[in-house]
Amino acid sequence: MTLANLWFILIGLLFAIFLFLEGFDFGVGMSTRFLAKDFDERLALMTSIGPHWDGNETWLVTAGGAMFASLPLMYASLFSGYYIVLMLVLVGLIIRGVSFEFVKHAETKAGKNIWMWAFFLGSFLAPFLLCMMLLSMVQGIPMNANGDAFPKFFDVVNLLSVVGGVAGTLLSLVHGLNFIRLRMEGPLRERARKLNQILYPILFAGEVVFAVLVFFQTDFFTKRFGSSLVITLLIVLFSLLGYYGVLKDREGWSFAGSGLSLSMVIVLLFNGLFPRVMIATNPAHSILIKDAANSQYTLTIMTIVAAVLVPIVAIYFIWSYTLFTKRINPRESTMKY
Repeated sequence: MTLANLWFILIGLLFAIFLFLEGFDFGVGMSTRFLAKDFDERLALMTSIGPHWDGNETWLVTAGGAMFASLPLMYASLFSGYYIVLMLVLVGLIIRGVSFEFVKHAETKAGKNIWMWAFFLGSFLAPFLLCMMLLSMVQGIPMNANGDAFPKFFDVVNLLSVVGGVAGTLLSLVHGLNFIRLRMEGPLRERARKLNQILYPILFAGEVVFAVLVFFQTDFFTKRFGSSLVITLLIVLFSLLGYYGVLKDREGWSFAGSGLSLSMVIVLLFNGLFPRVMIATNPAHSILIKDAANSQYTLTIMTIVAAVLVPIVAIYFIWSYTLFTKRINPRESTMKY
């Protein structure tokens, strides 16, 4: 395996980790309007991800940085072609991030409510737009021989991309509700379980529609039939595992199942992209990994640095999560984290 291929896989892994970890943060943010009944419960939900959300978000930054350093042509084409979408994602992440502080410092009930709504909207917009962009990208977009991308409105907003955005958002909500069952005590915990009992059948229907659209509107099953089929089945199987955990009130099974379902969506997309990094409507203009990669020397240095730093970061994340395992009581939440 070449170092360029290795970094393509690592970038996919970083995106998958981001969705696993930040996916439940998004879901918790959305649940403040679907699950919580008053401000105290919304505050408790916000508190449940307070120690982790900014750390989880760094995996997206790391993925973007790794792409910039290892596959710069992919970075340039993707970020310039989807500039507006990515700016809207950034807006969603910003208003969600500042809401943690502004809710605490708002002096009026109306002010606190505004920032709680910002928390919800940012948590909804970011996963929807990110998933929509990724599903747009894998269908093929207008590009020239230099790798410049010129996606038009309906290249970005179409049936598959919108269904993908909705499916990713719904999976994030389900994942967030499973996280709430791990972290909360009292009525919120049982309410989250009951809501997921309703959402999972809807999710299964959405996954069927998503799989059919991927089959007909991408070349995944034409070029990589076996692996695409296996990964699609794994998405469904992990979702079934999550649903089983909901029915049997097994929180750990539910959380693992929903998180792995989200991660496998990224695996499906990167598997279908390989050996390309960007798919053009004119196949001759698609960008291959070998053409997008940085120099061998740069990739070698990056690999050595990653081999040293990634285990350290992983150990820190595991340690930080072990510090915050006590369940939260909504009536005692003070947002001290």
